[in-house]
Amino acid sequence: MITTRAAPAMAAATRRPRFGAIKRFARSPKGILFLVLGILTVVAAPAEGVDRVLPDLISAMVVAAIVDLALGRWRRGVWFFPDGALLTGLIVALVLSPVESMATAMGTAAIAIASKYVFRTRWSNVFNPAAFALVVAYFVFGAGESWWGALPDLPTVAVVILLAVGVFMADRVNKLPMALAFLGGYYGLFSLSAFVGNPAWVAEVFRSPDVNAALFFALLMLDDPPTSPVKYPDQVCYGLIVAVVSYAVFLVVGAEYYLLAGVLVGNLWETLRRWDERPRSRAAAA
Repeated sequence: MITTRAAPAMAAATRRPRFGAIKRFARSPKGILFLVLGILTVVAAPAEGVDRVLPDLISAMVVAAIVDLALGRWRRGVWFFPDGALLTGLIVALVLSPVESMATAMGTAAIAIASKYVFRTRWSNVFNPAAFALVVAYFVFGAGESWWGALPDLPTVAVVILLAVGVFMADRVNKLPMALAFLGGYYGLFSLSAFVGNPAWVAEVFRSPDVNAALFFALLMLDDPPTSPVKYPDQVCYGLIVAVVSYAVFLVVGAEYYLLAGVLVGNLWETLRRWDERPRSRAAAA
């Protein structure tokens, strides 16, 4: 028989693990990214029209979660909370143009999650899921990108908010050198093009919405932990590779997915680097 005094103590003990798990998640990189993207969504949505962005945002997150749960259950045989899928769906919605249909948002989110299970190595997925899906959506659905989550339609001072939350996030996951290497190489190449060629060809990358997109990309997408390097020298190399490829795609193709194409090539480089590193790691362990 449980005494009156013992009952509250047992109830508190039952609640502690649950609250502890919530606290741990809130302090984790995924939890912090939820907070950061949530802040940007709340700030950006009124300028875009809440009724325009909310359907795509909710549908992308819900579909991403459902697909991840289904594929994860089939692959691992267990149920889990699809926090990564919810983040992926949110990023997809923040990049896609609000004029895109719910079907496009849902299809893009589904492709993003499926790519994690199709293109993967023994240690992680190969491609940044959101970036991969957004490029595929451009060709399959003719989907446009506005990067509205990067606050391009707000006054210039809004960039301060984007920088503040972006730098905070990149620092928390210890990927700030990579973001700085990308931004330095990216704007260095475009500045050089402006001096030696026709400045009008590259002027748009120095204006909104392209500046906002580059900052959002560098600080909140490029540093995806599963697909980006950990060591600082590798981070700098990775950032520069993404910058060069993004620059080249912009000049040669001129497509709006030039930033995303850059990170996909960077993902491939990182996968090959890890694969090449494995024999040496085994030899060192022996």
